[in-house]
Amino acid sequence: MVNIAVLVKQVPDTNSKIQIAGDRVDLSSVKMDISPYDEFAVENALQHKESAGGTVTAITVGGAGADKVLKGVKALGVDNIIRLDYDGYMDSNGLQSVLAEEISAGGFDVVYCGKAAADTGAGSTGPGLAEKLGWGSVSNATDIKFENGLTVSYPSEGGNAIVTVNLPAIVSCDKGSIKVRKSNVKGIMMAKRAQVEVKPISPPNASVTIVSQIMPPAKPAGKQFEGGDSANTVAQLLRDEANII
Repeated sequence: MVNIAVLVKQVPDTNSKIQIAGDRVDLSSVKMDISPYDEFAVENALQHKESAGGTVTAITVGGAGADKVLKGVKALGVDNIIRLDYDGYMDSNGLQSVLAEEISAGGFDVVYCGKAAADTGAGSTGPGLAEKLGWGSVSNATDIKFENGLTVSYPSEGGNAIVTVNLPAIVSCDKGSIKVRKSNVKGIMMAKRAQVEVKPISPPNASVTIVSQIMPPAKPAGKQFEGGDSANTVAQLLRDEANII
């Protein structure tokens, strides 16, 4: 019986249009959803439970709005849902510190997370958490077998690497060939009545602060060329400006 944790994060929907108000991103009217790579982490956690037995606990850090994400994974079959209550900015060290405290207190054997969050793309949570806990860590996992510890595949130069990992361990999940399950009506209705366990936290003082947030520069207008006489010009632009050839 394995005590499994899966980390999930609420992020702006990847199709949302991001706006800047002052010098900060304005998320007041943006649809929020689970970070896409976290869906693969949830699926792997559930498959681990189905293979070895045990329980799956989903953990997030955020304000009350993040309960939506927790109830969404509860509808998929997660057993317990925990929100570490904090609605302000937290740097990577702070996030990993509060998660490490919760993982240690919960007596978990393995933690699954997405390889990177869709909003920051940092990819630091899994490896950083493993460092704080002193656990083994594998990133970019695309296939996992749940026997005698874990056997994990991840992309490597020229193909895939296959490694075995003893528990306790942190696994950061990529897409791979895994098919993410969908919630059914029964699961959704049960999740609506589920209680989120909310825990107060006190993260350490941030060592990194956000100075400002700005939109990336607009892309220059494209160039069009017609006729065979333009071939040399196009080839030169592809070589000198686009660095394609």
